[in-house]
Amino acid sequence: MNCCDSTSMKINDPTANDKRVKPRKSYISRRSFLGKSLAVGAGTIGAGLLTGIRTAEARGGLTPGDAALLRFAAAAEILEADFWIQYNELGGVQDPEVPGGTGNPDYTDAIEVLDEDMPIYIHDNTDDEITHHQFLNAYLVSKGAAPVDLEPFRTLPGSTATGSSGILRLTNLTQLTVDTSWWTRYRDDSHNPDLDPNHVFPQAVPTLAVNQHTAIPRTDADTTDPNFLQAIANTAAFHFPTIEQGGNSLYPSMALRATHEEVLRILISIGPTETMHFQTWSDKAGNAPPLTAVDPVTGVSVTFPDLGVDDELLNKSLIMPEPCPFLDRSLPIVSIIRPTETRGVAMGVVRFLTDMGLFIGQSPAFFTLLNQLAQAADHARHGRG
Repeated sequence: MNCCDSTSMKINDPTANDKRVKPRKSYISRRSFLGKSLAVGAGTIGAGLLTGIRTAEARGGLTPGDAALLRFAAAAEILEADFWIQYNELGGVQDPEVPGGTGNPDYTDAIEVLDEDMPIYIHDNTDDEITHHQFLNAYLVSKGAAPVDLEPFRTLPGSTATGSSGILRLTNLTQLTVDTSWWTRYRDDSHNPDLDPNHVFPQAVPTLAVNQHTAIPRTDADTTDPNFLQAIANTAAFHFPTIEQGGNSLYPSMALRATHEEVLRILISIGPTETMHFQTWSDKAGNAPPLTAVDPVTGVSVTFPDLGVDDELLNKSLIMPEPCPFLDRSLPIVSIIRPTETRGVAMGVVRFLTDMGLFIGQSPAFFTLLNQLAQAADHARHGRG
């Protein structure tokens, strides 16, 4: 199969492990609590789920534009699921709902410094992203449209630290450059990137926005220095909301380009879950303990400042979106998601994730396919298909 062929899917279902990172804590996942069971994999959907989706097929097919929007969303969710699975293997709750990994107690302890329920949140966020891409691909197939397959690009080595499944990855969490300007963007009542595209929002953690940082222990050696391990956990804590605020903006922006009501319904139903993720993680990131650490492998230094400060642009307690200008400055300011400008939104996401270092080590063919999916989504227009 051609490595850039997005018309077929492969199954990759790493064996789940029932061992929990924190056996001393009682945990019941949302779907277990509801008495539901769904076998999940890292790459595709099962035939049973496809059958169920086909029975609920709505009237009519998809316009090329609507299909392109959903394919780009599916690709983004596959990539999200890939790195969230890596986080869950090392720092999340281990159960059959989320595949792979056995947990890394030292990393989990560092993550729990921010909140003792972090493993549960990591698990549930991972679960959400898996279901998102499975549903989107199933829906595409139910409409006779091509789903998205990124399995040929699962070539990147991940962590070899205790707890990792050791499978190959789509994304790289060990060389991240994390843009934390979203922190001040959502606290600024005077600027909106849709109206002020050239305004530079300050970074919450300036040293994360330069050089490359690991958000997971690369090997067990990374867990031997408690200060550096906490810096790794802090990096992850800021990476979580940095990613989720992207989906927070992506879905409403793409929804504005949808033609069919059902496609619009999908986009505006998945989008708010990304907002819920963003709100959760932006709150937890503020709990990252202030510290300075030096990466013993790269020599790169990182400093996490105290964000419990009397500054409206930085104060960690101000997690509600501050009202800001919207549509026209003659109108009153309003609390909104931002940005939601639709022009070039998909290509903007690709650039954002690429600049973050999430795809370091990927092949040219991977970038070709991702760019093609983004360009097709950006070409979609409401009412035009």
